[in-house]
Amino acid sequence: MLYRTAVYLIGFGLSAVGGINIIAYLNLLSMGYSYSYYFLYIGRRPECYLAIAGLILIWFSVYGFNPEE
Repeated sequence: MLYRTAVYLIGFGLSAVGGINIIAYLNLLSMGYSYSYYFLYIGRRPECYLAIAGLILIWFSVYGFNPEE
């Protein structure tokens, strides 16, 4: 149970950091860039992948990760 809680908290932290960066990069739209450039830009930024990695860790901690078995 402790492992699942630790993985959940790490996943939550990573997804929060990645989500904040994705939201922060929304300022590109107000500077006149298009949506396609925005999605290409965040697709190339490594810190935006933290949101995806965090969501995967959360999913594993809730549904698929059980080291006690």
